[in-house]
Amino acid sequence: MNKTQLANYFDHTFLKPYATEADLTKLCNEAKEIGAAMVAINTTWTKFCKEQLKGTSVHVGAAISFPLGQAGLASKVAETKIAIEDGADEIDYVIDIGQAKMHHWDYIKEEMESIVSICRKHNVISKVIFENCYLEKDEIKQVALIAKEVKPDFIKTSTGFGTGGATLEDVKLMVETVEGQVKVKAAGGIRDWKTCKAMIDAGAQRIGTSSSLKILEEFEAEEK
Repeated sequence: MNKTQLANYFDHTFLKPYATEADLTKLCNEAKEIGAAMVAINTTWTKFCKEQLKGTSVHVGAAISFPLGQAGLASKVAETKIAIEDGADEIDYVIDIGQAKMHHWDYIKEEMESIVSICRKHNVISKVIFENCYLEKDEIKQVALIAKEVKPDFIKTSTGFGTGGATLEDVKLMVETVEGQVKVKAAGGIRDWKTCKAMIDAGAQRIGTSSSLKILEEFEAEEK
């Protein structure tokens, strides 16, 4: 892997509640400079980032019902549609974690089908955020099995705002469960090249991180 290929794994992220135009301008400039796959931002910044990234290959990714997943299906659908209208190329939505904890799997499937179908209709990449730190291993597996059937583009470990982020064990479990039918994104707590490499080796095909530049610097230093 070279630096360009590594950078294309990154969903370069700024999802803080205190985001300003200066923060998002910096994020977009960095993403353009390194050739990231996407900038991960809160929905309100979709139009702004789309304009900043005009004429580049960097996607704009809107985070839906972020980070709690508790907005309700109608609100999530509405936010997804607004984000796409505003120019989002990718949608990362948080599942209703409480419904998963209650094992209301029909709800989780309906939610996933509703949002993924909107994304498909508009040729937008869909990602389903599990927030694994709140789920048991059998619950992670069950949501992954639903995803294997519904076929979003990606399933994702974490928001980065929960009590824990991506773990190798969870990435491996998700990869094994979907059997190549869905890609896996690792996010949350990935701040160095060693951790990033381990996630990629475990099968992650996207990396959500706010430390993209640091990881690339460490990668380059190791290659020398």
